[in-house]
Amino acid sequence: MATKYPAELGFLMPAEWEPHEATWLGWPQNASDWPGKMAAVPWVYGEIVRKIAPGEKVRIVVGSKAFEARARRVLEIAGVDLGQVEFFHWPTDRGWMRDSGPIFVRRERRVRGARASMYPATAPPSAGSGDPRRARAGGELAIVDFHFKGWARYDNWRKDRCVPRRASRALRLRLFEAKYGTRKFILEGGGIDVNGRGTLLTTEECYLDDKTQVRNPGMWPHEVEVSLERYLGVTNVLWLGRGISGDDTHGHVDDVCRFVGPRTVVLCKCEDPKDVNYRPLEENFERLADMRLEDGAKIEVVPLPMPAPLTWRDYRLPASYANFYVANAAVLVPTFNDPRDREALGILAELFPGRPVVGIHAVDLVLGFGTLHCLAQQQPAP
Repeated sequence: MATKYPAELGFLMPAEWEPHEATWLGWPQNASDWPGKMAAVPWVYGEIVRKIAPGEKVRIVVGSKAFEARARRVLEIAGVDLGQVEFFHWPTDRGWMRDSGPIFVRRERRVRGARASMYPATAPPSAGSGDPRRARAGGELAIVDFHFKGWARYDNWRKDRCVPRRASRALRLRLFEAKYGTRKFILEGGGIDVNGRGTLLTTEECYLDDKTQVRNPGMWPHEVEVSLERYLGVTNVLWLGRGISGDDTHGHVDDVCRFVGPRTVVLCKCEDPKDVNYRPLEENFERLADMRLEDGAKIEVVPLPMPAPLTWRDYRLPASYANFYVANAAVLVPTFNDPRDREALGILAELFPGRPVVGIHAVDLVLGFGTLHCLAQQQPAP
């Protein structure tokens, strides 16, 4: 167990668009997540894996050999290259890897005298031997255990909490246990977004709100910021207000606002003043106008539309195009059989010109109160 904070040792959480070694998924096996839709959901996973596997390994957590056999059948029929897929037989409760899975940080080593350069958002998955991006001489990955606790809402989380520790053992990576003093510091990956340069986005509803701040009760804002800086290597924490309606995570930022480059974010915008999301999203636009990046520069904000409201049994579902996932080989975007699907795909295609932007039908997925980004966790290339 580490005795120093990751930031003290030079570790930083890379941006999602930087090259991956792998993507982690938890195979769907809890029928209560998708009531009445469980038969359809594995086939959506099959399509997700089919689009990710050409560019990186896909590491899938399954509960048993029997579940692996079922997953293999689905993936084979979907046309997935199974040579790119690795299975881990670990018990899970829910399996939303963005939140319960391993959160990786990286410490880079560079060639002495080499020209330092970070991968831009539009860079292809790999670089040739003569490319200045080869200034990296390799690096070290580590995992931060943020003590997942079921979004401080559900009781079935104890198996999920063990996934980061299991991953650190399986990959033989250093594990940092997130704490503030003697207290465990609880965080989910969907509650943050980083630009890989030192700036992190999150929401007050998720980590500061007096009424819903049940993850780390009693922590002051500066204590939360210090913890984020110590364990993720960031230097600049930006606080938006609230998340979107229907989100059962108390306002995760990955349904609202995402970095698409070191200086650019997309921010969801609601056009209907009568919609419950209209005012909170407008307030987030107002906040971002006054915020600055780690170097003092202004943030370029690109509006991203919201799909029409989706409901299930009179309950609003958190349908959002911001829940996209950036893989090496493609950007996967949730779609909802909505006229705005095409608009959202077009906006993201312009922002990620180096990767194909692919729509994944998510009407069934969102019944589990999350879609593509919630399901996946990137493992950066060392």
